[in-house]
Amino acid sequence: MQALLRNQVSEAKSKSTAKISGLLARVGVQATAGEESIGFARCDDLDQEHRSALAHADLGSGDSGSPGEPGDGTDGTVGYQQDGKGSAGVPGATGNGSEGQWQITAWDAGWNVTNAIQGMFVLGLPYAVLHGGYLGLFLIIFAAAVCCYTGKVLVECLYEEDEDGQEIRVRESYVDIANACCSPRYPRLGGIVVNVAQQIELIMTCVLYVVVSGNLMENSFPNLGVTQQSWCVIAGLSLLPSAFLRNLKTVSRFSMLCSLSHFVITFLVMAYCLSRARDWAWDKMKFYVDVKTFPISVGVIVFSYTSQIFLPSLEGHMNDKRQFFPMLKWTHIAACFCKGIFALLAFLTWAENTKEVITDNLPPTFRAVVNMFLVAKALFSYPLPFFAAVEVFETSLFRERPLTVFPSCYSPSGKLRHWATLLRSVLVLLTLLMAAYIPHFALLMGLTGSLTGASLSFLLPAMFHLKLRWRKLQWHHVFFDVSIFIVGLICSISGLVHSLEGLAEAYSNNTRK
Repeated sequence: MQALLRNQVSEAKSKSTAKISGLLARVGVQATAGEESIGFARCDDLDQEHRSALAHADLGSGDSGSPGEPGDGTDGTVGYQQDGKGSAGVPGATGNGSEGQWQITAWDAGWNVTNAIQGMFVLGLPYAVLHGGYLGLFLIIFAAAVCCYTGKVLVECLYEEDEDGQEIRVRESYVDIANACCSPRYPRLGGIVVNVAQQIELIMTCVLYVVVSGNLMENSFPNLGVTQQSWCVIAGLSLLPSAFLRNLKTVSRFSMLCSLSHFVITFLVMAYCLSRARDWAWDKMKFYVDVKTFPISVGVIVFSYTSQIFLPSLEGHMNDKRQFFPMLKWTHIAACFCKGIFALLAFLTWAENTKEVITDNLPPTFRAVVNMFLVAKALFSYPLPFFAAVEVFETSLFRERPLTVFPSCYSPSGKLRHWATLLRSVLVLLTLLMAAYIPHFALLMGLTGSLTGASLSFLLPAMFHLKLRWRKLQWHHVFFDVSIFIVGLICSISGLVHSLEGLAEAYSNNTRK
């Protein structure tokens, strides 16, 4: 009996890592994009199902399936099973409890990807072109091609050939792929690495939302004499209610409306730039780059494209998986075109006066109106990555002993304990302090893109593809994977070093003042 209990506890521990990835994939968090996906629209259902699974399923599901295999919803996938059954929810999915439940179309999947790679942080791309010139525009195209390719090969790693030569889906998430690459010697090391990168990405995304809110408010009301750091503190304090969230139903609805308004604002900015076409500064476009600042621009561009973290979940839910690769290709082509045109028009309009957040260049009245919409979007978007980060912490550290070191954050009645609320509040204040002490949008965005974006979108997919699909790869695939790995490593190291140098210099300047 004791041996059976030990086996069940060990199995439950192995499930917890997969549940973290399943949670992130299901809510549509992009580990490196930093931008919300429409998948958060069903986070209220996720919260209820996930809590139920944590409370009742871990030690009582030994007969329902092994970890990583389709089962009853407690197999570590948190509801996105291989065959599309179960209680998983994905926006656009339909079903009545029979086979094919929660299946989504290519259009639904494309909308999720578009929300991830064409979000609010596109506002920093003109600043990247300022430091990169024509090479910056080329990198917008190059990053789109590479992220599309790595998304494709990452999904390929979910499959293995059976005895008949048929491709069978044997993995469900990014973490499953990482663990498979590190097996059998270190069966959980890959999942730990991926989850740490995801958590860093989520926390930094929260910080960036506070930073951009402070930046937009300061430039909207410059006559008030309130500094950006003060606006960041005000924004952060207004976000303290996020610590009490139990689900995201209301917030996600507002966030969806804000996402739509963001697309409208983007086109308004482009229209304003077109109205200034006769004053465009083509002579300011350069072919050379500033070695000190350009690596930061690379991180900004990479950060704006990443969506790999939830692609396995999207592909698993598609009713016609043959449409996944065409969908991925056209969404990245559309994103590349829109981002390139937006960044080019904005830079030509303001040239060397281009600011970190491009809306700060607009005329005062127009700028104030646009920035208010963007601040609302940032504040309503903050709870989404924050909620996912909290879930990762709770699932990893705060479950019932002996599964984790600390006890559960929820009482037997399902209420959030007082100390757990305090810990959540501390996490909100941590993002506030980081935003107040490092109020540099482009530098933080470049740092995050170099640290986690390049890893999750360039390095790891290429490495995993080489390891898991080696026997089936042709020479040009090997060349692509090795080249992407090397380029990603160089971009990651150089961008990380220069971003840290830039942050240190900015902090030093602020200290002198």
